[in-house]
Amino acid sequence: MFTKMKRLLIGRPLKSNESSGQKLSKFKALAVLSSDALSSVAYGPEQILIVLMAAGSTALWFSLPIGIGVLILLIALVLSYQQIIYAYPQGGGAYMVAKENLGTNFGLTAGGALLVDYILTVAVSVSAGTDAITSAFPALHTHSVTVAVIIVMIITILNLRGLTDSATLLSYPVYFFVLMMLIVIGGGLFALMTGQSAPIHEPAAVGTPVMGIGLFLILRAFSSGCSALTGVEAISNAIPSFKEPAPKNAARTLLMMGGILAVLLLGIVGLAYLYGVHPSGDQTVLSQLASHLFGRNILYYIIQVSTALILILAANTGYSAFPLLAFNLAKDKYMPRPFKVKGDRLGYSNGIITLGALSILLLIIFKGRTESLIPLYAVGVFIPFSLSQTGMIVHWMKRRPSGWIGKLVINLTGALICYMILVIFFLTKFPQIWPVLIFVPIVVFMFHKIHEHYVLVAEQLRVDTRQPVPVIHASDNIIVVPVAGITKVVEQSLTYARSLSDNVIAVFVGDSPEAIQKMDDTWNAWNPGVRLVTIHSPYRSIVNPLDKFISTVKYKAEKRGATVTVVFPQFYTKKWWQSLLHNQSGVLIKASLIRHKDIVIATVPFHFKK
Repeated sequence: MFTKMKRLLIGRPLKSNESSGQKLSKFKALAVLSSDALSSVAYGPEQILIVLMAAGSTALWFSLPIGIGVLILLIALVLSYQQIIYAYPQGGGAYMVAKENLGTNFGLTAGGALLVDYILTVAVSVSAGTDAITSAFPALHTHSVTVAVIIVMIITILNLRGLTDSATLLSYPVYFFVLMMLIVIGGGLFALMTGQSAPIHEPAAVGTPVMGIGLFLILRAFSSGCSALTGVEAISNAIPSFKEPAPKNAARTLLMMGGILAVLLLGIVGLAYLYGVHPSGDQTVLSQLASHLFGRNILYYIIQVSTALILILAANTGYSAFPLLAFNLAKDKYMPRPFKVKGDRLGYSNGIITLGALSILLLIIFKGRTESLIPLYAVGVFIPFSLSQTGMIVHWMKRRPSGWIGKLVINLTGALICYMILVIFFLTKFPQIWPVLIFVPIVVFMFHKIHEHYVLVAEQLRVDTRQPVPVIHASDNIIVVPVAGITKVVEQSLTYARSLSDNVIAVFVGDSPEAIQKMDDTWNAWNPGVRLVTIHSPYRSIVNPLDKFISTVKYKAEKRGATVTVVFPQFYTKKWWQSLLHNQSGVLIKASLIRHKDIVIATVPFHFKK
């Protein structure tokens, strides 16, 4: 029943050699990886106006130079991340740049901040989208948390179906939103030029003196407007998801995203100024512009629907980038190994499910009202922004390739602006963002503890292949030993198996011909005196191929009255929580073999001392 439901929801399993079909084209990648950045058009300009309104409506003309300042930072970030894409084509973005150029702790800080930020991206985006839904259907307001949780579950399932399926479905609302914004901007400019529409409020002329406004307020408005830049880094984290040539396609997609975001951002900021839009507590800036230009007709409601959809789908950027960043951290042994495992649909399912579960937890804890998390969400992304810019400065100074001075200037400019924004955030919004000073160090500490555990495990499992495996005479019954590599646990299990019988078979299940060949070569070099049987599993399953092999061995053994014993190498961690950091494939294999009659299952325990 569970298997049928799983197949219905996420589809049939894909073979490993079908991975190329799960790569993203530029068109699909732009929609999937840019939804967070593009959705900020719906609230970024409004955040600028809200801050400026504290000095009166006359101060709203400052939104124009502030918008240009945000555009300059956007250009610096796009050019910088384009360079990061070519310099680090394996993905990882700010984490890889900071780790390689600034040191491990800076890299882990960038990676940890981004992971937290992606969780907040999902929670904040879904919460904002839920608010739009409950505003249209007030009867759902008391069930807003339930609605938000259902939305997260739907997006999680879509992403579990694989990149191609989710991208195909989710790209339409993203491009639909872009089209609606272009209609608003184009329609607004045309109406002004032809005199068909008058401003809502007469805007103050650019340069009009404003009493009570100071540099502090302008900088605060600028930092609020920079919330429109969240999600710019997602493409650099997800380079492996692109079709080949991946770096080139990723770089072009980043340029397209930057261009679209620049046009929409400046268009909405400019239109809000020209029409004299004042921020309102009961109507967004976009809603005011649309209703003034088109009236409360069908087009207005279509624009509102497109805005609600893009706010919800902004969460998908987190689903695209979080699993790949978690994979890179797991590959470096700073996150649990299960994050390296691909699921049935060739996506990193454990990362997708973890992101969905943590986002749901956050929504439940904050009861679907995540407004207080938005400043934390913004500052969380500017930490990796700043570290990646600094890392690229070091990168250019070390390598000094042709034209490096111009690239250095771009990164230096971006770094200075990012650090300035961080300072402004901490000066103006410290009561809301102080948790980042606790969360990020805790996450980095967890990374180090996980890495320390894996280092100790490797130290205790390492085998000296130059030493022969002890040979003990035994009976002739068949002993099958599943192995995943050459470790102390395997060596101990083979020694035990050979004490039971002279007929010992080691079995290795590999998900690719390369993995099998590597195991064959390593095994032959070690030469433990035990025959190795390798099985290719195109669907990456270990349980089913091993179960079939053991069933075949059992059938042959029964013909000559022999018994089959399966000896499982099993290590036990010193602390209970450390076991969560390892795959539990042995448990699944045992559960599968229990239904077989006349198969002896033995476990050879190996206890870690550290």
